[in-house]
Amino acid sequence: MAEKVQFHDRRYIGTKETIAYCLFDSSKSVNISAYSGRFNLDLVKIDFGWGAVAGVIGGVWDIINDTFSGLLVDKTQTRWGKFKPYLLAFAIPGTIFGILGWLTPYFFDRNPKNIKKLIYSMTLGMTGELMGTFRSFAETGFISSISPNPQDKVLLFTVAEVISGLWESFPSMFMGLLIDLINHNKIAMSMESAYLSMGTFCAVYGGIAALIYFSVAKERIAQSIEKPSFRDGLKTILNNRPMMIMMLSDLMNTFKFDTGTQNYFADVLGTVSLQNIIVIPGAPLSILSYTYLPWAQKKFSTKALWIFGDMQKDITNLLIFIIGSIGGKGKGGLYHKVFIMGAAYIVKDIIYKSTLSVYKIIPKMMMTEALDYCEWKNGYRTEGTTLAVKGLIQKIAGVVIGPLRNIIMIKIGYSLKAGFGKQTDRTKYLLFACCTLLPGLTGLLSNIPKFFYKGSLETRDRMYAELAQMRAVKRRAIQEREDELQKSNDQLN
Repeated sequence: MAEKVQFHDRRYIGTKETIAYCLFDSSKSVNISAYSGRFNLDLVKIDFGWGAVAGVIGGVWDIINDTFSGLLVDKTQTRWGKFKPYLLAFAIPGTIFGILGWLTPYFFDRNPKNIKKLIYSMTLGMTGELMGTFRSFAETGFISSISPNPQDKVLLFTVAEVISGLWESFPSMFMGLLIDLINHNKIAMSMESAYLSMGTFCAVYGGIAALIYFSVAKERIAQSIEKPSFRDGLKTILNNRPMMIMMLSDLMNTFKFDTGTQNYFADVLGTVSLQNIIVIPGAPLSILSYTYLPWAQKKFSTKALWIFGDMQKDITNLLIFIIGSIGGKGKGGLYHKVFIMGAAYIVKDIIYKSTLSVYKIIPKMMMTEALDYCEWKNGYRTEGTTLAVKGLIQKIAGVVIGPLRNIIMIKIGYSLKAGFGKQTDRTKYLLFACCTLLPGLTGLLSNIPKFFYKGSLETRDRMYAELAQMRAVKRRAIQEREDELQKSNDQLN
């Protein structure tokens, strides 16, 4: 019992590493990706039909690179650790490719059927996806290995979400304001320059933050001396019930799609910076939500919190659709009214922000625990293979689902040539429905597998107590092996 208490009380992650992680965590939100859809519609302008075909090709490529990247990560063993080499190696190239994407309008005209532009975009996308796959697998595996104490990781996630939340949304808010000012001819700046300058800033910030964090952070969970085969890796997934449930939920979540709230704000309400106003009332609640998380974890099961964190977003989407549909589908419909819909979205954001800690922390905690569960059941970790299969399942479904977004835009009559605010009334209503009703209904599907999730505090505590003993034995075996190698080298010299 004394060993168990000592294990849970010890903190492995120091202040320097925590600060670096806060910078890194914020870098994943310090971006203008929320406007990438508008960027493609307003400036890149690739034909929807061509885009659908490109989506299928890109989806097949995702499946191919997932199959070998996970295996390669699991087979990696270096003096810097299992994951860090990939994270450091792709930080700078990822930044460069991000900037090249924002440069697209400078290299090509706005002809939707410019084949060179399509090839350029596909090349950037597929190369970026390859690097992103390695980085994603390595990042998730790395984060799960930074401490053997689960509470250590929960504390790190919580601190990072609270602190990084203070500034991470500013670039996106500023970008929305820029787009509105340019669309309404209030400033003498081209839309191309706005996207390039903001996109470059965010890409550079992300690259620097990644380099800083992965330079100071450490992997503290010892890996297996012998690397598991691909077959062994698949067995660990089949034996991992929590991960199987999460994979099934992710698969169902693939069917959740929409045409983008940004398109509704821009083409119907006439302002994308409305989101800057929407988030203000609920901002304080996002920080306060973290204060009740420990209480919520004691009062409710992980399954209940997991379901609640996702389902509240889908339900509020459906309620907004009902409100916006009052008055009909024409100009008399409330979905046209900026102040009414702005108020509805403010209420939605307040609900979301008041439950932000549940939505943000619980899935991260479950992922790290599921990866630890694999080690507990099998005696070794297979983060790369597990995450590859997890992503593979989603991407196989995504090959079919992904192009539907382009097809939907065609079916609702969206015109790439219409210009700002000039879509038809029918198209405007369908844009509204496709960012509220459609994601609300399809999103509810992903919650079905969550009801079959099982887990208890007793099982979790027993798992980590036994893992502590297993890891101690593993560390001794690794140290003995290193001592033997050093002894052999000394004899040869």
